Amino acid sequence: MSLHPDFPISPHAPLIPERRWFPADEVLREAASWKLLPPLVAKVRQEVFAWRTAGYAGASSTSKALLRYWFETEHLVENADGSLSPFRYYFAQREAVETVIWLFEVRQARDKYDLLRFDASEAVSSGMFDEDWPRYVLKMATGAFIFENEWQSFRTRKNRDLELKSATHAYDKPGRYTVAVKVIDIFGNDTMTLVPVTVG
Repeated sequence: MSLHPDFPISPHAPLIPERRWFPADEVLREAASWKLLPPLVAKVRQEVFAWRTAGYAGASSTSKALLRYWFETEHLVENADGSLSPFRYYFAQREAVETVIWLFEVRQARDKYDLLRFDASEAVSSGMFDEDWPRYVLKMATGAFIFENEWQSFRTRKNRDLELKSATHAYDKPGRYTVAVKVIDIFGNDTMTLVPVTVG
């Protein structure tokens, strides 16, 4: 595994698709990078990069305003001592949000057939997905660990099992923490409960 020689040091710097990390040696980038990434990733990243560079053309005015507010406006957060520090989202967080907006508003991907147009592997087919609704799946890290996802379980039509016991978690130091228990039912009802816990 390697990084492109021009891979940026800052986690906030935009990543050019051709310079992204991929799971092989740099000499294989041209010939095989599309085979080593999830099938839809390469084409979507390239098109989102071009869309960002063009100023979010085709997005709604609300989405454009939100994107500019989130990613082009200075944000200050208060430190424990009362001082203020600048806050910026990591580029991967930005790209994830941009991707959903681009897929939904600009490319108007509404089902699996729309999403399969971005398959660079030519190995994915509509028959692999029973659902008729689009899947926009993003996994984002917060960077500052404001929220850390430790365990998740999904019950689907194919896998009817329901896990009732989560993975264990050990905190590094004593203190007061908040644990979020989140369950979303098939109708989209979110029953999240915050449970305060004291460690040590």
